[in-house]
Amino acid sequence: MIKLLKDLCTLDGVPGYEKEVREYIAQAARPYANEIFTDALGSLFVFKSGQRTPTRPIMLCAHMDEVGFLVKSITEDGMLKIVASGGIDPRVLIGRKMQVGKSKIPGIISLKAIHLTTIEERKKAPELKTLYIDIGATDKESAEKLVRVGDYAVFDSEFASFGQNCIKGKALDDRIGCAVLLKLLECELAYDCWFVFTTGEEIGARGAMSSIHRLNPGCIGVVDSTTASDVPDNPAHLRSTAMREGAVISLIDSGAVYDHTLRQRITDAADRECVKWQYRTRIEGATDASAYVYGTGAKMFGLSTPVRYIHCANSVAYLPDIAAVQKIAALFIEEAGGMNA
Repeated sequence: MIKLLKDLCTLDGVPGYEKEVREYIAQAARPYANEIFTDALGSLFVFKSGQRTPTRPIMLCAHMDEVGFLVKSITEDGMLKIVASGGIDPRVLIGRKMQVGKSKIPGIISLKAIHLTTIEERKKAPELKTLYIDIGATDKESAEKLVRVGDYAVFDSEFASFGQNCIKGKALDDRIGCAVLLKLLECELAYDCWFVFTTGEEIGARGAMSSIHRLNPGCIGVVDSTTASDVPDNPAHLRSTAMREGAVISLIDSGAVYDHTLRQRITDAADRECVKWQYRTRIEGATDASAYVYGTGAKMFGLSTPVRYIHCANSVAYLPDIAAVQKIAALFIEEAGGMNA
């Protein structure tokens, strides 16, 4: 699992530019797939036969895209002005190493030095419009030889294992989900299942919208990452989830209400199998499920990995939590298939 996560997180996949990730996943999935194709929005569909066939298809999804930036203009002195693609807090950006475009041009997110700021400017976080990427160019002409307006930019972060069963890197949201689905594809399944790797989740679940109409599933399991807020100075009663407490199961979020009957079947099965899990206790944020509510009446199940420092250059996750997510995703196939049998 660690090598798979490293491979996936090293790839770049800003919304609309998921090609690197899609090609890797397609190659990894092909030996286990009975059918595989890509739709017009770039989502990857993988079908694998199981021991039984449900009356309506069941589907597991994870999104391939990561938060990042697009170059919106190039200044006369060769700096790249950027716009966010996905939800990013400007406070985590200054001084970060970046890669720009397919050629992975190195750069640094920069801001004018503290010596040039006023006291008032130092009291507040900088706005994204005041930041830029410095790629070492001397002027606009030399910058344009390396980068074009519209190129994407991503964090240049090294994936690593550290501490006690922890990993860190960019794009853990949601390459963890992609890795879980790929690992499940290697296993014998209780029921036929569609594995869908979606595009554009970070900008409003764009890829998910088309997949539900194509498949008309009876049950959907959304495998994502969510905020682990067990950090200093955050009171326990304000913590949405915690690392080391197992897989996260959602009741509701800002985009969907999850099916209580399906959830109960899966949590009962997880308890029987002694799989560690926790409820998500806050409703902020949404997943691809926000698009699926406009579909054809599928029962939805929300499953996530708790991740610290989500949407940052270096997010952190706990390997046993990821293992618990994989086990519960397998239970989803069994229980969702049983509901549709």
